[in-house]
Amino acid sequence: MTVLTIKPTAEDHRIAYLAALAIALMLMEAALPSPLPGVKPGLANIVTLLVLKQYGLRTAVWVSGLRVVAGSILLGSFLTPSFMLSLGGAVASLAVLWLARGLPERYFGAVSLSVLAAFAHVGAQLTIVSLWLMPTVNVFYLSPVFAAAAWVFGLSNGLITAYLLTSHHGNSQHESAT
Repeated sequence: MTVLTIKPTAEDHRIAYLAALAIALMLMEAALPSPLPGVKPGLANIVTLLVLKQYGLRTAVWVSGLRVVAGSILLGSFLTPSFMLSLGGAVASLAVLWLARGLPERYFGAVSLSVLAAFAHVGAQLTIVSLWLMPTVNVFYLSPVFAAAAWVFGLSNGLITAYLLTSHHGNSQHESAT
């Protein structure tokens, strides 16, 4: 019998910690009432954006993927339509963030990236609903409502992310100066 031993790296620990933080935000958000089905603030995306800006896209993909899978297992929605919507939104958001990596950082900071990712998330979810869950219903009539939610929550999550990045950067400079 062969014993397989895996030694986690410091990056593995970091990814696990950040994924746990994103999952906690996801679970907290699931407990909040929603005015419309499918409209959520997406607080876990703050963690994804922070990870993207600090550690890169590869780590952000790990954190987001772990959040979607582990969060849905904890919520009891693994492999349900809700899971597929979450997975589709996460994949679309990460794809947009991957495409946006070449944009000038001066104009595309945390706020604009958050808004782009939110629109991608909502667009993917509406497409999944339209193609798979309710093919006979034109859900794109709801696009203005979901677009407004994506704009508001993308903007607010981006502002929170930008603040956290600035305050963390300020703390890092303060710690290195002392």
